[in-house]
Amino acid sequence: MRTLLLNSLSLAFLTLFSEACHVGDAPPSPYERGAYVVNAGSPSANNGTISFIARNTNTVTNDVFTAANGRSLTGVIKDYVEIDGKGVILLDNNAAGQDKVEVVESGTFKSLVTFQSPDVENPRFVIYAAPNKAYISCWDAVGSGGNAFANPGYILVLNLASRTVSKKIPVPKGAERMVLVDKEVFVGSAGGERVLTVINTDTDEVVQPGIDAGVNANPVGYDFNQKLWAYVSSTNEMVRINPATKLVETRLRVGNGSRTPSAITLSADRKLFFFVNSYNDNGRLRGETYRFSINDTDIQASTPFIRRFFSGLSTDPNDARGLIYAAVTPSNDQPGYVLRYQPNGALVDSVRVGIAPSRFFFR
Repeated sequence: MRTLLLNSLSLAFLTLFSEACHVGDAPPSPYERGAYVVNAGSPSANNGTISFIARNTNTVTNDVFTAANGRSLTGVIKDYVEIDGKGVILLDNNAAGQDKVEVVESGTFKSLVTFQSPDVENPRFVIYAAPNKAYISCWDAVGSGGNAFANPGYILVLNLASRTVSKKIPVPKGAERMVLVDKEVFVGSAGGERVLTVINTDTDEVVQPGIDAGVNANPVGYDFNQKLWAYVSSTNEMVRINPATKLVETRLRVGNGSRTPSAITLSADRKLFFFVNSYNDNGRLRGETYRFSINDTDIQASTPFIRRFFSGLSTDPNDARGLIYAAVTPSNDQPGYVLRYQPNGALVDSVRVGIAPSRFFFR
């Protein structure tokens, strides 16, 4: 299976545990407050794992799924989100027909149910869509000659209460990142499409027409001003959209020359964007990390915020410090690291995690 790694930011965050524990209560879950780290793993080895970093400490537990279930996930992990007490893990396996979605008990990571092919083919991102409802973007099966975009994409709708597939919503090819705004999900594409697809989460139907944001536009966040932002890779632009009117309000050039953003995330207060401006250096990605305000009229990428390349970026919305989590991938055959920074760019600490850390989920 094609395992294009697009870093991103899942933007659905939930608080799932009470503060008190009384006599007679069940023992506290081992993973209560902190960050899950999605370690994608090596595409050739299908060895993705998930680590947990406890908040306010540098204590890390690696490969929490194997510890809870006595078996590995067997795939490249594409994304992870928690919805109403359940964790949803997306797995892309390099063997045909072996992609799957693992649903676990959040907090313990004990397996609840597994969804497999033909329901799951090339899963990309997962988000909260409604209570006990998950939306998963999928590219569908790879075509002859390894064409990843041979078929239209779809959104797999899971009912997590009944642990069943509710629907597959057809969308343009290369279904990719998603952002929820009120009761609408905006879906991007990596398959050469121009339109952001809009889906009503009450009906699970596509709202026509979509938004012509540009070729390969992908939503990346919903900001403090209640605006939707998308990154358009074909023109190297950040696009601000009014989600109510479905109109593009502004386009801002980001990156320069051969340098393009490889990770984009909003600050915890949703007023700043951080992004890694990357370039290819003889087959190895390098670059620096920058930031801009949601109110800026021009994106300056001349002075780095942090002079390092990261394979993933995110910020913890549940931590008053607003820490930035940055993933470091030395190679696809050795453990990576998570570096935590204060909002001013000062390094806090570093912890060792699994292979190819790329995404985060905070609880």
